[in-house]
Amino acid sequence: MWNKRESPLRIEKRFEFEEYSKISTFMEKVEKLCKEKDIYPNISFGKNFVSLSIFIDNKKTSDKEKEFSKEIDKFYLED
Repeated sequence: MWNKRESPLRIEKRFEFEEYSKISTFMEKVEKLCKEKDIYPNISFGKNFVSLSIFIDNKKTSDKEKEFSKEIDKFYLED
């Protein structure tokens, strides 16, 4: 589940990985989707995690942002 945060308004999620090599595959898929959807989240990662934050311009999450986050979740579940 993506968490909604205030100040600044955003949705965010942390993805956990058992192997660093899986992070690379996940990030390649995220990069491609970012270019396709023209959404560029803030990304941080470490040895076993990737955190994404999507900043919201409007007062609520748009359909485009919801669809984007669902696609990211699919990538995670595939690995």
